[in-house]
Amino acid sequence: MIVCSVDKIAKMYGGNSVFEEISFEIKEKERVGLVGRNGSGKTTLIKLVAGEETPDSGQIHWKKGTAIGYLSQIPDYEDSTTTKAVLTSAFSPLLKIEEKMKRLETKMGMENNADTLEKLIGEYGDLQDQFTMNGGYEIESNIERIVHGLNIQPLLWQSFSRLSGGEKTKVGLALMLLKQPDLLLLDEPTNHLDLMAVEWLGNFLKEYSGTVLLISHDRYFLDEVVNKVIDLEDGEITTYHTNFTGFVKEKEERLLREFQAFEEQQKKIKKMKETIKKLREWANRANPPNAGLHRRARNMERALERMEKLQRPVLNRKKMNLEMDSTDRSGKDVIVLKDVAKRFDDKQLFENVTMHVTYQERAAIIGENGTGKSTLLKMILQQLEPDAGEVRIGSNVKIGYLSQNIFSTIKDETVIEAFREEVNVTEGEARQILARFMFYGYHVFQKVSQLSGGERMRLRLAQLMHQDINLLILDEPTNHLDIDSREVLEEALEDFQGV
Repeated sequence: MIVCSVDKIAKMYGGNSVFEEISFEIKEKERVGLVGRNGSGKTTLIKLVAGEETPDSGQIHWKKGTAIGYLSQIPDYEDSTTTKAVLTSAFSPLLKIEEKMKRLETKMGMENNADTLEKLIGEYGDLQDQFTMNGGYEIESNIERIVHGLNIQPLLWQSFSRLSGGEKTKVGLALMLLKQPDLLLLDEPTNHLDLMAVEWLGNFLKEYSGTVLLISHDRYFLDEVVNKVIDLEDGEITTYHTNFTGFVKEKEERLLREFQAFEEQQKKIKKMKETIKKLREWANRANPPNAGLHRRARNMERALERMEKLQRPVLNRKKMNLEMDSTDRSGKDVIVLKDVAKRFDDKQLFENVTMHVTYQERAAIIGENGTGKSTLLKMILQQLEPDAGEVRIGSNVKIGYLSQNIFSTIKDETVIEAFREEVNVTEGEARQILARFMFYGYHVFQKVSQLSGGERMRLRLAQLMHQDINLLILDEPTNHLDIDSREVLEEALEDFQGV
């Protein structure tokens, strides 16, 4: 049965068309991956499916009574509201039933009239049936399962309003999963999750009883979870009934077929044009000119005009051009940590941490959320001091840092203005460089605040590529990057001569 039907919808922003007349269907229990390049309109489309925005034309229909879960903006809560209270709010209807049951229990304990008591008992029984059938007695176990899977136990008794943006997003994800809507819409749900939580979420979604539509640039996560892929490219939709690996193969085969058909049609068009030209030449040689040949040429010309011309398919899309060259090499010792410790309030993040990174090494800091990975990076960047131990940066080390919250404070600056703040080049040179990072034409004058997460990441990488650095510190660098850009980044890091 169809849960959501999208019929010939179109959407424009700032006079620019995001997509036109796209149609697709989502059926019950499908796990659908929405894929496409950064800026292709995936988030816009998922907001339309969620009912957060309305299309400029076309219609979206949902199955009657469908409960939709979509994490758009994290709502504000009072300072006294704990994370546990936020998660418990997922069960508000059941908690109201529980409150009624408690009030009835009190009434029944005080009621002496047999008829009234019997009526109260009947009402209580009906409520208890509702409470039981809808999982009222499993509320705590359900919360515990989600909290443990997403590794947010340390946040439970903290004030929700004081959590970081990433922590609030994780809690918001947990809240959506606890509500168990019929149609679950997720926009890059693996961002801010550690490896164990990503694996847990994948298994959870595979067993999910409802329907899932998700945006993700994680190839492995998509392969594990989805059984259908919707590809949004150049404002058009193509649907593939397979996982991500199957989608890549089928898309390549489809493009090759379309290219072959295009070439065949081009040959046919060329042959028809040559025939038309010859017919007219022969007709004009006759004395008087041959009207029959002219007529045949004109009929063939009309047939050519009526022919539905195939568009040339793009086999090799433009990718971000990323070449990271370190200038002056650093000394042999690049980063040295010796017996480093750090705590915040009563929580000891780590102690006796020792690390030694040398020239041209590739080091990864891994661990569960909350173990102090970002804190360790801030110490290396000398933004934080250790409570004990030594953090030393080697000689001639020039650091380039890519944080998770890039350009979060920029509001009115354009792409080209933000780029030139970090890289001293002329406007013409800046536009040439930015074009290599897929910012073409008017896009360089777009406000940074209006960019998608992936576009912001590309802008920061453009800055880093043209700065004098030989040590790259990357905090979740693939967050928001589309799959093509991830592959380019992987290749660039392999070739980078620094650390």
